Amino acid sequence: MVHRLDRATAQLQLTPELLTAAYAQGMFPMAPSRHAATIQWYDPDPRAILPLEDFRVPRTLRQKLRQGVFDLRIDTAFEQVMRACAQPRRDEQETWINDVIIDAYVHLHELGLAHSVEAWRDGELVGGLYGVALHAAFFGESMFHIPGRGTDASKACLVHLVNHLRERGFQLLDVQINSEHMRSLGAIDIPRREYKRMLATAVRQHVQW
Repeated sequence: MVHRLDRATAQLQLTPELLTAAYAQGMFPMAPSRHAATIQWYDPDPRAILPLEDFRVPRTLRQKLRQGVFDLRIDTAFEQVMRACAQPRRDEQETWINDVIIDAYVHLHELGLAHSVEAWRDGELVGGLYGVALHAAFFGESMFHIPGRGTDASKACLVHLVNHLRERGFQLLDVQINSEHMRSLGAIDIPRREYKRMLATAVRQHVQW
């Protein structure tokens, strides 16, 4: 399926007010590269979401979780997770997370609006994810794992996140743009107009992170 990305390039300062207003309308920023001074706003069609009730945990991952391979934590190393997510993957030369993005989301975290889920092993951060919580919607931004030491660590963090969101009454888990990896965990594509209806309902609800 082809995604249509409506985007606009801007040099605006990414203030918390601008970011939360954008998320409430279904838009999110990405940088053209990790060294870029600008950001671009995206509003994809279709939009990828992970239905909280349909989340699937692979059998091998369930075994790891039962064995306690990872120490799963929330909001203990937000900036460290972001900077790990900003590192280019082995098969990619670039990343969309630049210093402008990092600074803005660290500020959001300090305000209690951006959150991280982390996987630790023997005192080492081996995987994690981060995103933004706005009322009853959570917008997943990026995840990482350290090959070898952190195999399945980002998936374990996603399981922890889903359980956390379910327990607190969140209604929407937005994963923005789908991938084979996310589809294997239950992510689906929906038309942008349907996503906007779901988002409007979620941001009218009040839940506690």
